[in-house]
Amino acid sequence: MACVLLFNRLLPFSHRLTRTSIGLLSLLLSYLCYWTLFPVNTSMQKSGDLTPSCQRVLADGAKRRLQKSPSCVLPKASSVAASRLTGEQRPASTHHMVRNDTPSPPMGYFKFGNKKLPNAIIVGVKKGGTRAVLEFIRIHPDVRAAGTETHFFDRNYDRGLEWYRGLMPRTLESQITMEKTPSYFVTKETPHRISAMSRDTKLIVVVRDPVTRAISDYTQTLTKTPDLPSFQELAFRNQTLGIVDMSWNAIRIGLYALHLENWLHYFPLAQIHFVSGERLITDPAGELARVQDFLGLKRIVTDKHFYFNRTKGFPCLKKPESSGSPRCLGKSKGRTHVQIDRDAIEQLRDFYRPYNVKFYEMVGHDFKWE
Repeated sequence: MACVLLFNRLLPFSHRLTRTSIGLLSLLLSYLCYWTLFPVNTSMQKSGDLTPSCQRVLADGAKRRLQKSPSCVLPKASSVAASRLTGEQRPASTHHMVRNDTPSPPMGYFKFGNKKLPNAIIVGVKKGGTRAVLEFIRIHPDVRAAGTETHFFDRNYDRGLEWYRGLMPRTLESQITMEKTPSYFVTKETPHRISAMSRDTKLIVVVRDPVTRAISDYTQTLTKTPDLPSFQELAFRNQTLGIVDMSWNAIRIGLYALHLENWLHYFPLAQIHFVSGERLITDPAGELARVQDFLGLKRIVTDKHFYFNRTKGFPCLKKPESSGSPRCLGKSKGRTHVQIDRDAIEQLRDFYRPYNVKFYEMVGHDFKWE
């Protein structure tokens, strides 16, 4: 409207001007009218974009406002601030925001390997050297073993295989999972239960002179029950007649031939490896070499890993590079046996002799327990 009024005012004087002057005057007036209607800041602003002046203000903190100017229209402060803040300036909680529909990572994502049912089990025998075999073989990088006795197949079978699997360590596909529970060898139901889990399970039995084993068993029990009757009272029904009490657990465990018969109903002999408890003390590397062969492992555990501890009377593992001291078995291992009457020992040797001979024949090896 202002431009129209201006043209009307100048129109009466137009006859005094040349045609060229009129053209220049019209152009000038048009220019002035254009900038009056469309200010410079608005003309530079694209739809939806911030002007350079707005951008400078936002970069300085998005808190200062421009002087009253229609050329800068700020978005909502919260959205601008959120879009401009760096990762360090954002609240810690925003770093952990996850969409609700994001799937959870798989179970093996955070830890290597999976829990598997054991490929091999040390099934016996108590006070034969099972803990030593477990501690020695688990040095091998391809062996992972449960540290405690699970007693699944004799005491906790009703809990199910998934409960049992949960007790196992995580292993890679190339590694062997193991556990040891010495009471398995003398539990009647165990062979059937293990074969139901897997008929391919490899079994290790650590055996020892049954007389020495019985005395060691009694010595351990005596430390827990000081008022226990004497060894002879428990071992014989009538010592004068040499009648041994086969119901006493310390005696019954040493009847290896009888227990092995039960296992051979479910597993072939080739799937059972027998470790000599005596040779495990005198030649641990040799016994472990045979164990590694049986498990299909490379012979990595060798004599360089052992030294003989004269105080305890059995071998210990040499100091690992990551440890400050050697690894010996616990204080309960290597304790001094109680003294037993020599006649009682000879009577027990006579009692065990036929069972030992039968056991030698069954396994094809003479352990020389005489």
